[in-house]
Amino acid sequence: MLFKDKVVIIAGYGPGLGHDMAVIAAQEGAKVVLGARNEANLEAAAKQINESGGQAVYRRTDISKNEDCLALAALAIDKFGGIDSCINNAMAGNADMIEGVSMDVWRQVFDVNLFGTMQMAQACIEPMKKRGEGYIVNVSSMAHRKPLPPLAAYSASKAGMEGATRYLAKELGRYGIRVNTARMGYIGGPTVDQTIVAWAGAEGKTLEEIEARIAGDISIGKIPPGPDCARGVLMLASPWAAAVSGAILDINGGDAMP
Repeated sequence: MLFKDKVVIIAGYGPGLGHDMAVIAAQEGAKVVLGARNEANLEAAAKQINESGGQAVYRRTDISKNEDCLALAALAIDKFGGIDSCINNAMAGNADMIEGVSMDVWRQVFDVNLFGTMQMAQACIEPMKKRGEGYIVNVSSMAHRKPLPPLAAYSASKAGMEGATRYLAKELGRYGIRVNTARMGYIGGPTVDQTIVAWAGAEGKTLEEIEARIAGDISIGKIPPGPDCARGVLMLASPWAAAVSGAILDINGGDAMP
């Protein structure tokens, strides 16, 4: 099992990628620690995992608050004895064109996507040092390489996160801590389904037409299913990535290539 006896934090659990990562990690033997702002979603996920024979705990967490990051790390240590992997999947976005938007809106996005991600990583560093190794994976987006207005704030915050991730990898490698970026594209699941519905309504097209347009830009010819994307992220959080640090793994089916 890929995560046998490993403690995996997923900060930013949600009904799409976060759910798939949590369920698959538990199936692979992980003791899963979930954090997000929606407590009802967290409770349901932990119940599903525990009733299926896995182990999961959760805490309502807003990673833009440093005290919440520290508390989530403390929960992992208290319940399971340490931290092996941390996946930072929390995100905030906006839908404003740059012209005229208040930079206060940008700051709110950066508080989660950049500063919150770094705070959560900081909270895991000392416990990982005590383990002698660890894996931090920061989930990014192809949006800053394939601009899609009006996602400028989201894109810029993820670009900053990718830069900071490489510095973390350089700083922490001597402690056996690997730090990498998973750069996502379209992910089959509820979020993309909602996007397709919105675009179809706005453009007067069918859902099938919008999905075909998206898939037409993807090398594999379809929107990658959520579980397939989740496995790509989890690989970076596992011992299979022992020789990988400071890297960016594109998980988008060949939509945006380096």
